Amino acid sequence: MDLTLALNRYDRHIPFFMGTLPPIDGVNLVPLEVGESSAFRDGTERHQRMLDDLEFDIAEMSLSSFIIAVDRNPDLPLVGLPIFPRRFFTAGQVYVSAKSDIEAPGDLNGRRVGVHAFQVTMSVLGKGDLGLDYGVDWKTIDWHCMKPELVPVDLGSDVSVGVIPDGKDIGNMLCDREIDALISPQPRKSMLSRPGDYRRLFPDVRAEEVRYFTTHGYWPIMHLMVMKRDLADKLPDLPGQLMETFDEAKRQAYGFYDDSNYSLMADARLALEGERRDFGDDPWTNGLAANRKNLERFIGYSHDQRLIAAPYPAERLFHESTHAS
Repeated sequence: MDLTLALNRYDRHIPFFMGTLPPIDGVNLVPLEVGESSAFRDGTERHQRMLDDLEFDIAEMSLSSFIIAVDRNPDLPLVGLPIFPRRFFTAGQVYVSAKSDIEAPGDLNGRRVGVHAFQVTMSVLGKGDLGLDYGVDWKTIDWHCMKPELVPVDLGSDVSVGVIPDGKDIGNMLCDREIDALISPQPRKSMLSRPGDYRRLFPDVRAEEVRYFTTHGYWPIMHLMVMKRDLADKLPDLPGQLMETFDEAKRQAYGFYDDSNYSLMADARLALEGERRDFGDDPWTNGLAANRKNLERFIGYSHDQRLIAAPYPAERLFHESTHAS
């Protein structure tokens, strides 16, 4: 049986494309290199293509969009797997103008802040983390979104959320101080062409990441894997087999870095050693038990930000066969 597998081209997914993973009995995984914001070999808009069109059998998916979809549709034809291929700390993803008077997170209250969209995972995490650790109240902020919401949301009339005008570039808006801050998983290309016009909010990002990890005990999840529910019900061993396959892919990817010159980055080996010192041997741990606090805090953020009706247990996201993982 051929099953399509839509993935980003991270190092931990390279073994799928290399064909070096042990086969799953009766299943041939067909890896597709599908981006989300950027077009890869097999296209883009991976999340929408899976949520709306069920185009793939298995796919990498936005945690936030999936949490909202599960809340809204008790008969959702997709089910999650506790495999988490993308993670971010908030600290390195908050940018301000180089000439801004914003020096501390609390200075964001009442300001104009840009995001990709209100409900995307990085936006929800950023709002939640800044509120949890620094008292930033997302309801006081004037939100400027790059694009409309993938899943429609009704936030009420007491908050300000809008989409930037056509032809505007949110990176230039930050550099020109049309907005005060930007929460984004990477600098916009327009920002990279103006390196003197922006800076990160946190001057020592690594120290803040270590503080977060030490305080909260996890590295926040951005994406999970999902699959068609009828496929998981028909092949109840497959979710667990996929978890084992992704873990093996991760082990092989770690092995790439045994060669200190594997990466284009000159100091990749030193970076790896620093990561292991600060975050342990494997901060990419899959499974429900190891990630419950991480997931349920994000579900709480989603409720606080009016994206879901009520918090719910993390088990509701995942196929029953994986609940003991």
